[in-house]
Amino acid sequence: MKREHVKKEDLYLERLTGLFAESSLLMDVFRRARFLEPLPYYVGAGCLVQTVWNQLTGRPAEYGISDIDLVYFDPADLSFEAESEQIAEGRRQFNGVPVPLDIKNQARVHLWYEDKFGIRLQPYSSLEAAIDSWPTSVTSLGARLEPSGEWRIYAPFGLADLYSLTIRPNKALISEAVYRSKAGKWHSKWPELQIIPWEDPSD
Repeated sequence: MKREHVKKEDLYLERLTGLFAESSLLMDVFRRARFLEPLPYYVGAGCLVQTVWNQLTGRPAEYGISDIDLVYFDPADLSFEAESEQIAEGRRQFNGVPVPLDIKNQARVHLWYEDKFGIRLQPYSSLEAAIDSWPTSVTSLGARLEPSGEWRIYAPFGLADLYSLTIRPNKALISEAVYRSKAGKWHSKWPELQIIPWEDPSD
């Protein structure tokens, strides 16, 4: 059973990178995102997931994509100024990309998260640890394309929910209200999505 699960995940992963390769928007984003090297970084969450949803539901490739999330990890400089410099450089590098860019240093999220959301957050130990806490199992996803052509994918909850169009809460950090708001917004654009209730009887 475990062997079958691993094989299925491998197939999911191969299909995922194939879909990314077919997206002119994402491939442009992946190439431009390399300005962050040698820092650890990923293109994350929404734009990746929504590209797959669009393919699965027969919609245009860029339908519903409202921004590009680009996350990196630089614990050596947690200053607002350093992050602002990366944001400014990102805007220069992404000039001409038709979707707004959102860049964040995940190593400094704990410095502002409580003021914005009322929840005290411990510093993340890595970029992957940050993705582990993102709001849903399906959007806890990061990807980058190495200069060698090798894909680096981080999906701590696997890819099954992505291909079954399932939205499931990741309760590590978010509240029920935030989950319901996000799920409702996505469902209005992709009504095929199956929304798992916050309190799922099957848990």
